Amino acid sequence: MSLFKARDWWSTVLGEKEEFDQGCLCLADVDNSGNGQDKIIVGSFMGYLRIFNPHPVKTGDGSQAEDLLLEVHLREPILQVEVGKFLSGTEMLYLAVLHSRKLCVYSVSGTLGSVEHGNQYQIKLMYEHNLQRTACNMTYGSFGGVKGRDLICIQSMDGMLMVFEQESYAFGRFLPGSLLPGPLAYSSRTDSFITVSSCRQVESYKYQVLAFATDADKRQESEQQKLGSGKRLVADWTLNIGEQAVDVCIVSFNQSAASVFVLGERNFFCLKDNGQMRFMKKLDCSPSCFLPYCSVSEGTINTLIGNHNNMLHIYQDVTLKWATQLPHLPVAVKVGCLHDLKGVIVTLSDDGHLQCSYLGTDPSLFQAPKVDSRELNYDELDTELKELQKIIKDVNRSQGVWPITEREDDLKVSAAVSPNFDSVSQAADVEVGTVPVPSITVKVTLQNRVVLQKAKLLVYVQPPLVLTCDQFTFEFMAPEMTRTVGFSVYLKRSYTPSELEGNAVVSYSRPTGIPRVVQCKFRLPLKLICLPDQPSKTASCKLTIDTNKPPVSLLSLFPGFASQSDDDQVNVMGFRFLGGSQVTLLASKTSQRYRIQGEQFEDLWLITNELILCLQEYFEKQGIKDFACSFSGSMPLQEYFELIDHHFELRINGEKLEELLSERAVQFRAIQRRLLTRFKDKTPAPLQHLDTLLDGTYKQVIALADAVEENRDKLFQSFTRLKSATHLVVLLIGLWQKLSTDQMAILEAAFLPLQEDTQELGWEEAVDAAVSHLLKTCLSKSSKEQALNLSSQLDVPKDTSRLKKHIALLCDRLAKGGRLCVSTDAAAPRTAVLPGGCAMIPESDLEERSIEQDSTELFANRRHLIAETPVPEVSPLQGVSE
Repeated sequence: MSLFKARDWWSTVLGEKEEFDQGCLCLADVDNSGNGQDKIIVGSFMGYLRIFNPHPVKTGDGSQAEDLLLEVHLREPILQVEVGKFLSGTEMLYLAVLHSRKLCVYSVSGTLGSVEHGNQYQIKLMYEHNLQRTACNMTYGSFGGVKGRDLICIQSMDGMLMVFEQESYAFGRFLPGSLLPGPLAYSSRTDSFITVSSCRQVESYKYQVLAFATDADKRQESEQQKLGSGKRLVADWTLNIGEQAVDVCIVSFNQSAASVFVLGERNFFCLKDNGQMRFMKKLDCSPSCFLPYCSVSEGTINTLIGNHNNMLHIYQDVTLKWATQLPHLPVAVKVGCLHDLKGVIVTLSDDGHLQCSYLGTDPSLFQAPKVDSRELNYDELDTELKELQKIIKDVNRSQGVWPITEREDDLKVSAAVSPNFDSVSQAADVEVGTVPVPSITVKVTLQNRVVLQKAKLLVYVQPPLVLTCDQFTFEFMAPEMTRTVGFSVYLKRSYTPSELEGNAVVSYSRPTGIPRVVQCKFRLPLKLICLPDQPSKTASCKLTIDTNKPPVSLLSLFPGFASQSDDDQVNVMGFRFLGGSQVTLLASKTSQRYRIQGEQFEDLWLITNELILCLQEYFEKQGIKDFACSFSGSMPLQEYFELIDHHFELRINGEKLEELLSERAVQFRAIQRRLLTRFKDKTPAPLQHLDTLLDGTYKQVIALADAVEENRDKLFQSFTRLKSATHLVVLLIGLWQKLSTDQMAILEAAFLPLQEDTQELGWEEAVDAAVSHLLKTCLSKSSKEQALNLSSQLDVPKDTSRLKKHIALLCDRLAKGGRLCVSTDAAAPRTAVLPGGCAMIPESDLEERSIEQDSTELFANRRHLIAETPVPEVSPLQGVSE
């Protein structure tokens, strides 16, 4: 921004909701007063014509009633206003007003009254021309070298130049190759018109060439135009500037040669009158208007350029001499003599802000105070600095790097889940089968402390759980307001979600404009996706959870599933998910153990997690605080690795299907092009079975598209099951090694980095990078491992053997005393167990190789799960190419 603002001499606002453009402003002695004082003529797109003669009592005054000489509503949009010698037989100045379909020439006259407020001004229509084509802009001048009068040239929207010799119409000519009209100017020195065509080149047409060219009404095709009367219209010279033009201006002063100035969208050009480039200037901001004017230095020209940053730059040729700030965005700028003040800059904005200003600065009255010179005691300063450093260290140790400031919450969010199902289920378009799907209502309450606007609530649950409505908008127009919204949750698909926890997030802006986010979590009941069922004695997957307290009746832990009538069966409970899978929960009568068993490994997660949460809640109500769970069995990595393999194979299968679909699409377009060429041929040729190839390729494309969609659906379900199994594995590792909350957070971040699996970034490469980082930092055994660097780019692996080996190695390192941490001290070599670090494991490289070899052999004979998605048997068609 500029340090200098335009000095406001006089300003006003024109009308209400009116629009203006660069042709709507003109400065001239329109009333022929002869005193050399310019008047400001402004026309608007609403049809209002205004004439001002500002004379403020003091600088910066607004508009007074006597400043407005005339205001007339012409009832048609005013595109451009110009003042010149437009009436035959006289050299007085007249006002030309261009409408979209009419050109009007008026005389402006004033009658002096007995007092100052008695002056009266009026306009009188001298003549008008009704246009056959819609006008765009106009220019005027002494076309053909006439003396003492000005002719008018109007450019239409379809590129036709219409020349009017004052009261009579002379001729009309179409510009060759015109697509869109551009800015138009007239050069009296060369007697030619300068415009910028839609081809982004500056073009010059001689007036004599226009006069003797083929008449516009008789324009024909290029083949027949050579045989018609008149000459063909050819440009005198052209210059490609490579961008559209905002405006064109022709200047000629005594101390400088005639020049053509072109203001582009990004550059400012100065050309000689023969089309040669004099200089150009690359602009930093997008320009909106410009005006070249006389310079005090010989051979140079000053130029005013307004831009869309509300700035006005003054250039002397290509050198920036001054920059000033305007209160509005200028679309037109003029320089004139107003009230005996020469060089007044008049600017007009697109919404009617008219300002007369001049360049200058205000003197700075601020004086820096004298420096209080006194001797400094460096010993005291050193002591004070040490005390401050100690305080800073203590704060960082207790509160972290950023100190936590106490403040009241601007918005409080709470969520409550209904204890009962909806009386009428809100489930719609479910794909679960014949089982009726219930829905449950969740209510979110928001209470504000201050005024908040446009607070947006977003609710998210894990798929395949869906919401009846997940977005809400609130307006808190007063403090201490309470808003409550309700929505229903139900299961839409026939598989199990990875979590039953939902999240409600509210985004809002404080009154100071600072954005804030508040979130609230809620937990859905297990009965929403699960039904009571008969226990099963046989199962392929089993887990045993140990506790340090006596066993608890399952009926008291799961009251919603108490369907057993026999009291002897209180230690056994069956669950059946709405998707169809079954899980059985058993509590030991003699020992402090609970067994969870089922047919699929991932289905055990929700029941296991619900069991641990219910046990913790039960003993908290009893006042027992030392309750703990543990897991002492073997880690079920074999079942977990099978789910990883299945997910990865679906990913690879999806990539192959998409590549094949892309090939068939290219083949389909190639056949279409060949058929189109045959159909357009004037001499019919046999199709050579191209129609059969087209039909066969079309069927292949449809089959492949269906296969891609089916594979994506299976991949999404597989990723959900993989997340459930990952949650279970992380939980078992935490119970197995009795990990703290911080260590569990590190483990969850490493194994669950993604909420959604994509082809660009998949679960396998992300988890492999995270686990490898843990193995080479806090779980490393030697300095060689710490020196290894991970690749910065994550690519799809060739197989899952490396990932499975790293997961098995992580479990092995944890079993031998390793601990998870993210501290930088963990990367340094150490010989003792550090707090939160990992103890050195005195093993040789040979032992490590044997561990890795055993883990490789253990999973070499695993059972592969082949993707069920069928790949259509399609073969590339011969003889078809791009």
